[in-house]
Formats: sequence, structure tokens, C-alpha cells
Amino acid sequence: MFLNQNKMNQQSYFTHLDALENEAIHIMREVAAECANPVLLFSGGKDSVVLLRLAEKAFRPSHFPFPLMHIDTGHNFPEVIEFRDYRAKQLGERLIVRSMEDSIQRGRVILRSKNQSRNPFQAVTLLDAISEFGFDACIGGARRDEEKARAKERIFSFRDEFGQWDPKNQRPELWSLYNARTHPGENIRVFPISNWTELDIWQYIGREQLEIPSIYYAHERDVIVRNSSLLPVSYLVQPEAGESVQHMMVRFRTVGDMSCTCPVASQARGVEEIIVETALTRITERGATRMDDRTSEASMELRKREGYF
Repeated sequence: MFLNQNKMNQQSYFTHLDALENEAIHIMREVAAECANPVLLFSGGKDSVVLLRLAEKAFRPSHFPFPLMHIDTGHNFPEVIEFRDYRAKQLGERLIVRSMEDSIQRGRVILRSKNQSRNPFQAVTLLDAISEFGFDACIGGARRDEEKARAKERIFSFRDEFGQWDPKNQRPELWSLYNARTHPGENIRVFPISNWTELDIWQYIGREQLEIPSIYYAHERDVIVRNSSLLPVSYLVQPEAGESVQHMMVRFRTVGDMSCTCPVASQARGVEEIIVETALTRITERGATRMDDRTSEASMELRKREGYF
């Protein structure tokens, strides 16, 4: 009897992951209740995979009260795009894809070269898609621990009629009460996992046994060492004069454009090994792997002021 009671106590123990999960589910339900036409941004990355599981727990057995949407830069890793389509089909949810290639063809985005990183220009395609469908709220997987500009943001982040973020013009969120009121043309960006850390994400992936794209796990890949970072070799990234291609065991901590997302050297082939690596690291995932965030100290904040997620 004593052993059975111990087992029951262990099963009913309320963990920090349970608290984070409950908060995120509450936020998603608030969006569904307060907003007329929300959308969930799903890229196929690990954070948006977690969002899908939270949406399942918030709304199943019904369909989600919002579609999924991805802004495809055309430079995404093929493994991630393949997983994006697979997971949306598996869930039976509507997936909207809007392409930066279309924005370029229409002259909405002008690049200096065909191989230039498209990441900073996603805001144009995103804002066009928001206008096209009349979305008043976009749910995304940004977290405060990723980058200092994101650390400033509220869970319900107000954007004006131009899609711009003004950190000095945000709404109080006392006692988990959220204000989603908007005028026509304005929208809210909602971050249900804002209070999660990279370690929380991996622990949750392990607990929920979530499928994620294979490139998050250690694998062999050709890379170039450039400015102390590892760049994956692709049709977008080729060795320059004096550089050589190395074949290494690597994994990706975050995924974005192939032209600016760097892997890290790793032997971690499973979730438990990644959890150990993540617990020991002292560099944020974006700080370690995203070259587009290194252009200036305020690069992310400047992009967010222009409408970037």
C-alpha cells in the first residue's frame, strides 16, 4: 500500500513543465476567445512543433480554431519543409504557405544578389499575408531567452497598422489578463511559450515524445569555418578563397535560412543527450548559430520594428 501511494504521488507531481504548459494553453484559449481571425505560424522548427502539441491539448478533439501559416523564404532547409508538410497533413489542419519568391517577383522585395540572406525581408511577405487574410492575431514560438529584443516583448505584443512594434507602446499584462483589442489594420503577435527556455523546450519534446526535423540531431555534414562559425555547404554557401570544406558531426540548435543558420559541433543523437548539452551551454541558440543577428547589437529589434516576427 505504501509503495502504491508513493507511485500515485509521483504520477500526480506538478512540475515546472506542467506550469508552463498550463500557462501556454490558457494563452491559446484566450486568443481563440478574444480574437476574430487568428493564425498560428508554423515553420516546422522545434518551437512551433511544441506550439502544435499545446494547441492539440487546448482544442482537441475539435480542429484548431485557426489555420497554420508559414512564410517560406525559399532558402529553408529541405528537411524542415518536408517535416512541415508532413506534420500539417498528419494533424489534418489547414496550412497556408506564402513565399518570398512571389514577393520578389512582384517587386515587393529587392535583393542585392540572388544568394543574399532573405531572413531580414520576411516581414514584407508576412505583412502582406496578414493583410490578405485579415488576421488580427499571429501566434508564434518566440521566447524571451533567445535574444534581448525578444526579452522586452509582452506575451500579447501589439503591432500598429504598419505592422511595426514599438516597445514603449505596449499593454500591461497584470494577473495574466490580456488585452487583444485592435483597430482595423492592427494586429497582435502572441507568444504562448515566451517564458520557456531552450532547455524547457527540449525537456518538453522528450516528455511528449514529439517528432522534430532530423537536422536537430547530430549528423554528418559538410561545413565551412567562417568567422569562428560553422556554415553548412549548400548551393547558397560555397567556400571562398582560403577556405576549405570540412566533414563534421554537427546538429542545428535553431533553423532558419540555409545562408545564415550555423550548426554546432555535436555528438548528441537523441533528446537526452541534447538536454545535457543545452544545460551546459552558456551561449543562446541564436547567439551561437544565427549570423543575421550579428550584424549589429540591435539587429533583431530593428527588424521587429519593421514588422518581423
